[in-house]
Amino acid sequence: MSAICDPASYDRGIPHHLFAPLRAAPGLAWIDPSPEHGDHTGFWAVTRMADLVTVSRDTGTYSSALKHIQLYDVDEDVRDVRASMIDLDPPVHTQLRRLVSSVFTPRHVARYEHAVAERIRGLLDAVEADGGGDWVTMVAKPIPIGVICDILGVPAADHGLMVEMSDHLVAGTSGEPLDPTAYGNTTPLRELPFNSPAAFGIFDYARRARQRVLDEPGDDLLSALAVAEVDGRRLTEVEYARFFQLMIFAGNETTRSAMAHLALHLAEHRHAFDAIAPDRAGLELAAEETVRYSSPILYFRRTATTDTVLADTRVAAGDKVVMYYCSANFDETVFDEPMRFDLTRPRAPANCAYGGGGAHYCLGAPLARLELAALIDEVVGRGLQVEVAGPVEYVRSNFVNGIEHLPVRVHR
Repeated sequence: MSAICDPASYDRGIPHHLFAPLRAAPGLAWIDPSPEHGDHTGFWAVTRMADLVTVSRDTGTYSSALKHIQLYDVDEDVRDVRASMIDLDPPVHTQLRRLVSSVFTPRHVARYEHAVAERIRGLLDAVEADGGGDWVTMVAKPIPIGVICDILGVPAADHGLMVEMSDHLVAGTSGEPLDPTAYGNTTPLRELPFNSPAAFGIFDYARRARQRVLDEPGDDLLSALAVAEVDGRRLTEVEYARFFQLMIFAGNETTRSAMAHLALHLAEHRHAFDAIAPDRAGLELAAEETVRYSSPILYFRRTATTDTVLADTRVAAGDKVVMYYCSANFDETVFDEPMRFDLTRPRAPANCAYGGGGAHYCLGAPLARLELAALIDEVVGRGLQVEVAGPVEYVRSNFVNGIEHLPVRVHR
């Protein structure tokens, strides 16, 4: 079953035919090593919702910090240099998360609702004026990167660079070789997150941004982080840069992927969206179903800290345990007709597109929900019809269920 490690298996989206047999089989599935796809030791695949939630909520038994959060292992001598908040366990993770958590509460992100709606209206105006175009380039990419950059305090002139470098980070999961000198990088790729030179580019940008806001602080998250303290000390330059990198990637990539898939859903299930038009009462449910069905992040990995038993399977200390959100979100024992795209699907039981709960539950989930609901609201409110107008190009990755290009025609 090394096919589930192969980026080519995701060239048309989630390979449901690979995951359904794993969910149906008792216990966990052992996936043999696949060195050509970055995995040299093999792992346990967690494909059912209940088991995934168990792993997510038990950070003592299933660690993010012990090895790595992706399929491949990271050399121990560079692990600390590469680590951001999501590569850490409580209590250190909890302390760092507390620095930014207040910015992403539902109450706080509601303050951005008007700005998000204005951004969406402007972008859809342009798409309508052209009669269509590349939905990813014109809609899905600029919305989330624009919002997170505004929160951080990144100048508008640099938003395009942030999209480019975020794309290049994901390219590190494609299995394809990258130019190690891109963005002026001289650091060995094994020392960089995603094994991508874009990690250096983002680090260098964050280092310069930190100095800028220390000299001239503003009313933004970058300024707040520059003077924030953990246990009486400020973040180091490296810690600050890792925070910035995480915010740029996590605050952008996952929402962008969901918004890209939304265009496919609008084209294939327009009648379902039309049904929520009269009073918009179903916007939140529509946003949840969109993110469940697209499952933008395919997996995250943990490492067992001790011998344990999960799903009647003996897991040894040091074993890799990989949580496949793209499988658990279609668990037949949890969701009624999971392969059906249903905008009236109740929020309980919850999907795991934002994680299975616990310490690492997606910090930006409230913001992502607001952005998705606002985009659905505007499309439906306009009566905008979306049709796929050419081949859909998926991001080549076994980690992100993204879409690189999606040509569409739009009309009312």
